[in-house]
Amino acid sequence: MDTSRLLNFIAIPAILLFAWLFSSNKKVINWRVIIWGLIIETVFAVFVFVLPIGVQVFMVINSIVNGVLDSATYGTQFVFGRLALGPGTTTPTGETSIGFILAFQSLAVIVFFAALVGLLYYTGIMSWIIKGFSYVFSKLMKISGAESLCSSSSIFVGVEAGLIIRPYLNKMTKSELNTVLTAGMATIASSMLAAYIMILKGTFPNIAGHLVSASIMNVPAAIIISKILCPESEVPETTGTKIKLEYKKESSFFEAIIVHANSGVKLAVGIATLLLAVLGLMALVDKGFVMAGWQINHLFGWTVDWTLKGLLGYIFYPFTLLIGIPFNDAVTAAKLIGERLILTEVTAFQDLATVMQSSTPISGRSAVMVTYALTGFAHVASVAIYVGGYIAIAPERIKELSSMGFRALFGATIACLLTACFAGLFFMNNSILLGH
Repeated sequence: MDTSRLLNFIAIPAILLFAWLFSSNKKVINWRVIIWGLIIETVFAVFVFVLPIGVQVFMVINSIVNGVLDSATYGTQFVFGRLALGPGTTTPTGETSIGFILAFQSLAVIVFFAALVGLLYYTGIMSWIIKGFSYVFSKLMKISGAESLCSSSSIFVGVEAGLIIRPYLNKMTKSELNTVLTAGMATIASSMLAAYIMILKGTFPNIAGHLVSASIMNVPAAIIISKILCPESEVPETTGTKIKLEYKKESSFFEAIIVHANSGVKLAVGIATLLLAVLGLMALVDKGFVMAGWQINHLFGWTVDWTLKGLLGYIFYPFTLLIGIPFNDAVTAAKLIGERLILTEVTAFQDLATVMQSSTPISGRSAVMVTYALTGFAHVASVAIYVGGYIAIAPERIKELSSMGFRALFGATIACLLTACFAGLFFMNNSILLGH
């Protein structure tokens, strides 16, 4: 076992220990949850990275997702013309792309994916898939039916997952609430999956399958970390029970398309609004830090990077080394993982694509690990989105939910790093991520 893989192996218990240091109750940790969560992570990682049949399944999933995404571009290109063409793309009529434009190529596709997910719910297919994941988590990890169902739903939808367990929210324990918040922030909704694929597929042809597997793996990782940070000390009402998925079905096929497409529009506009506000404000804060930092560097003879991205990179640098990212790539990886915390995963994925297209890209293995570490909704803005969303559904729990936001963000960030450890441990040099 080489040094990097040895670090991957050591990092797994080290991350669990780090989470335990911040546990609200160190004496009542449920070891069954942790052990079975690690087993699920290991089995899934071996399946994706090692077993030939897993590679074949992975490629099928990747092809299906890319095929669906190609279909989505018909609508965006009809509406937006050349603006919707991805880099290097040429239409049959000879029109060529003018470059990558986030709003017209990534965010616009969210509308199609939202409508597609709505149809999958309407036909019952999505409910069947969610119940399957929920059964695995509740049966093996022995978590409550409500938190298992909500956590499984987070693989496919965002804060809307709370609607699925609306009848149970007011009676859920603090540990359950912390788990559903953490799982939500540690995963990406299927509608957002399209945006990330559009950003990365030019660099990583087979990225779709990895984003799917990363989001799935982040669920048991989030449950593990959540149950360490906020262990269950009560008896959940839905423990050992099979609960019904709460979903208000539309009256017709076309109503499902309309309702969910409109939801997709709101999501895309919300993301664009968030990026406009956050990136602008962060640029303003950056200027203040850089001006103050220049004076400090000049006074003490330092060469510290005082940008927000640079400062967050320093914070995450020890973690990137711990989880086994090679020394030569650790600084770049730390900045990418750090910026997600403030600037959202959208900008982090864009910068990852830029790094891989530069003259000094990080290694394939590092790119794999960073991809898995970034595949989550774990950033400051998500605290407001998730806490606010769940308070709107269960206003009676405002006190508990408000106090859990940043703990859940902390847990989701650690959960993504834990999944990155498993990705690095079982990564092979001929990884399908690189499209070879």
